[in-house]
Amino acid sequence: MFVQVLVRDNNVDQALRVLKKKLQREGVFREMKLRRNYEKPSERKAREKAEAVRRARKVERKRKEREGF
Repeated sequence: MFVQVLVRDNNVDQALRVLKKKLQREGVFREMKLRRNYEKPSERKAREKAEAVRRARKVERKRKEREGF
């Protein structure tokens, strides 16, 4: 799994911005932050469950917004 960014007209700053955006979208920075310290399995399970609840609430909120509630 490789991330490739083309540098056009020697514009390295633009290429770095594109690279950061791609890494952000893939969740690399978030993964690095989580792996910085050890996370107990029980803590991991609780975090993942809380994330799932947040995602479900967000989807429900978006659905209601589309339907006009």
